[in-house]
Parts: sequence; structure tokens; C-alpha cells
Amino acid sequence: MSSTDATNSNGVTTGSGIPVRERYAAEDLPGDLEKRLGEPGSYPFTRGVYAQMYRQRLWTMRQYAGFGTAAESKRRYRYLLDQGQTGLSVAFDLPTQIGYDSDHPMAEGEVGKVGVAIDSLADMERLFDGIPLDRVSTSMTINATAAILLALYVTVARRQGVADDRIAGTVQNDILKEYTARGTYIYPPRPSLRLVTDVFRYASEHLPRFNSISISGYHIREAGSTAVQEVAFTLADAICYVDAACAAGLDVDRVAPRLSFFFNGHSDLFEEVAKFRAARRIWASIMKERFGARDPKSWLLRFHTQTAGSMLTAQQPENNVTRVTLQALAAVLGGTQSLHTNASDEAQGLPTEHTAQVALRTQQIIGYESGVTRTVDPLAGSYYVESLTADVEARVRAYLDESDRMGGALRAVETGFFQREIQKSAYQYQQRVESGEQVVVGVNRWSSTEEEAAAEVLKVDPALREEQCRQLAAVKAGRDGARVTTGLAALTEAAGSDGPLMEPIIACVEACATVGEISDALRSVWGEYTEQVVV
Repeated sequence: MSSTDATNSNGVTTGSGIPVRERYAAEDLPGDLEKRLGEPGSYPFTRGVYAQMYRQRLWTMRQYAGFGTAAESKRRYRYLLDQGQTGLSVAFDLPTQIGYDSDHPMAEGEVGKVGVAIDSLADMERLFDGIPLDRVSTSMTINATAAILLALYVTVARRQGVADDRIAGTVQNDILKEYTARGTYIYPPRPSLRLVTDVFRYASEHLPRFNSISISGYHIREAGSTAVQEVAFTLADAICYVDAACAAGLDVDRVAPRLSFFFNGHSDLFEEVAKFRAARRIWASIMKERFGARDPKSWLLRFHTQTAGSMLTAQQPENNVTRVTLQALAAVLGGTQSLHTNASDEAQGLPTEHTAQVALRTQQIIGYESGVTRTVDPLAGSYYVESLTADVEARVRAYLDESDRMGGALRAVETGFFQREIQKSAYQYQQRVESGEQVVVGVNRWSSTEEEAAAEVLKVDPALREEQCRQLAAVKAGRDGARVTTGLAALTEAAGSDGPLMEPIIACVEACATVGEISDALRSVWGEYTEQVVV
């Protein structure tokens, strides 16, 4: 029995509903704590994936950015690199994400709005012009069209003279969470999963330094899940991807070391730290015990963190600097491998150069001034943190067991189970905000009665689409039409068979076929997914 009765929480809980007692003592620590912890850099990696962690090297400071044309986005990348950013993270506009060119009617009003517009190889070359792809790693937040954007990136690198084995970075390529939480899908789940798996195959054979997927809990959390659900549903998706890779005949120890994860950093500081530590421990055991992976690199859960966009407020936006600082600190104390800190004005629009710089400086101050990087896993052994880590782990494993009983993550998505759980949590959180039980400073408490001055926000010129369409027309006019037709026909044939997909996609890219044309070739075989109504 604990020295403090487990029921003695007086209704106080974490965001996931885990009861929090008034005080914790040695009796609250898990009985097999030494086994659960291990050493930093050793199984089960609770204390971090590397032995020295930030004493050896800080996390990659990778600010997510992209808007307008490739040329405009490149200028922002150069600015951030000059300010000390250590990796690129590319945001793509909605038409690019769902496989429409800028001249398509569905692209009206969306070109360049939430990311950079990429229609063809010419745009990708402009985006990375003067940026050496053998010295800068690039993360690309793209899913339904991930294979196409990866093909574009590989082709640009080759044209720079960079060999495939020198290209480093990550392509998100996590389609399952699109059906669960985000919505930028194109094809039905099963052919989409085939496309994901083929990227695994290609990367394992040709891109040894490139992460072939970033399995994302971030968007699950943004949709309203709890911390426990974020980890549980993300790991369930990951299990599905590994199962699919193994079913396709891929060696788990060739695929698993290049899997990466992407989590959300929220403001419940200790629960977030516990979340990251529990996720590492669970994934290590899944890879070792469930999949029989032998390479210790296959057991590692390496992850990127982004602070919580859904927690930013348009009211009193300066408060967001403090929120982001707490969330970033949680990610660092939890052992993240790379980090994006949101800008304070992102509840109102795209970040300006100034707010993007402040967001980056937040990371740098934590890394170089706070002292939290001087020792590995500084919260290890804390009565509260270790108890909370064990509680998170138990609840995540319960969800994973339920997913397994349903037939895995694909069935859980197809039946709407994940979606219903997220919707329920989102509704309950909003109820707590509206009742005042959940305090949001500046919104439901200590709000201002005076009209606040409008913040300067970055706006994309509406004329951008016209310029993008002119450039696209020039590409189409200057290319070899017969070569494009032949390439798209070969891709269509591959999609209708069991053949590899990345090679014909790369051939289409090299022929200057557009993102929309390549997506349409796959649409002609696989069709489009229609969102299921979840009740």
C-alpha cells in the first residue's frame, strides 16, 4: 500500500484523468523500478535513447516553415538557418498535400496559404536552391503525397550532385492519422498503406540516412486527444506499419531503425515528461518482444516534438511565449531528438520573422542558459514522475490491447474507434474550459475588457496563385510530353499490380510530371476516400 492513499486526490487529475495525490513517497515507486529505468542509451530507454543525451549534442532545432512560393519560403529558411536553426522543416500548402496542382479548381484560395506550393520539380529546385542537401537535414510534413515529395527531394539532391546515401531527413508519410485526426488523405486506407510500405522499401535500399516515416501523435493531440490516447493511438499505428512492412517481406531490422515519431508538447509539464518516457519504454518492448527485432537501433523511439498549436490563444497572444516555453521544457526534460517551438502569433496567422526568431530563441535559451541539459534525464527517480510514468504506461497498454482485439489500428480507424475516443476527449476538455474548471489564462479567466490591438500577421498575396500558375504553364510547355505520358502510364500499370511504386514515381518526377498528374494517375486506379461519419 502506498504511503499516500491512491484515492487521496480530492478530484485532482492530469489532463488524461490520472488521479494526482497530494504527495508522493518512496512507496509510490514501481516495485521493479530499476528494471523499468535501465541506463540512458540502454534498453528499455526510459531514460533516453542516447547514453549522454544533450551533454554530447543538443536536440535539432527545426522550425516548421513554409508559405507562398518556393522562392519566398527559401528566403525564410535562409533567415532561420542564419539565426541558428540546425535543420529544415517544410510546410506544404493544402493543394500540394492532397495532390492538386495550383491551376486546379480545387486549389482556388488555398495556394501558398498554409505552406509552400510545390507543383513540379522546378518548384522543388527553387525551394532548395543554394541549400546544400548533403549538409542540412530536412523534415517534410507531407502524407498522402509523401512518396511524390520524397521523389522530388531525391531528384533535386541528385541534381546538386548529392548521392542518395548522403541525404538526411524525414518524410512524415503517416497516412493512418489522416483518417483519424487530420483529413489530408486522397486514397482509401489500404492502397495508401501500400504506398507507405513502398517508401519503406525504397528508403531501406537507397536512403540509409533518411527516416522513411514520422509516425505522428501530434495531430491526434491537436484533434483533442489526451496524452495517453496520443501515445496509444500513435504506437498502434506504428505497429500497423511494421506489420505491413513485414508482410511485404521487409526485414524488420532494415526498416525499424529509420522509423521516427512526432509528438505534441502540451503544458501539463509532468504528465508530458512521463508521456515521453513511457512511450520509449513501451516501444522498445514492442520491437524486441513482439517483432523480435535484434538490432538495438530497432528498439529506439526517436522523436520530434512540436509545441501545442491548439493551446495558442488569439487573446493576449504574448501569453503564448510562456506556454511555448513550458511545453518546450517538457519536451527537453522528456528527451526529444528535435524540437519546433510555435510562434506567439500563430493563433492569428502565419508567424512573422520577428515572432519566428523569438520562438527559436526560446529553444536556444533552454539549451544554453537553463542548465537542464547538464545531466541525462534529470527527473529520473522522482517519486511523482516515476509513478506517473508507470500510470501512463499502464493506460497506453490497455488501449493497445483493445486495438489488438479489434484487429489492429487499420480496423480501429475503419470502424471509427480512434475517432470516437478523440471526439469524446475533445468534448470533455471543452466542457471543462466553458465551465471554468480548466483555466485558460486570458480567455476564461483574467481576460481583458479592453479591445486588444491587432497583432501584425504575415499575409500571403492573393496574386500568388497567378504567378504559380504561370510558372506551372511554363514547365508544361517546356517538357517532353511523350516522356510524361509514358511515365504516367507506367505508374498506372504499377499501381494496378503488385509492382514497386517509388521507381516509376521518380521517373515521372524526372520527366517533369506534376504532383497533380502523378496523384491523378494513382486516383485512376485506387479511387478517392470518402470520410466516414463517426457517431
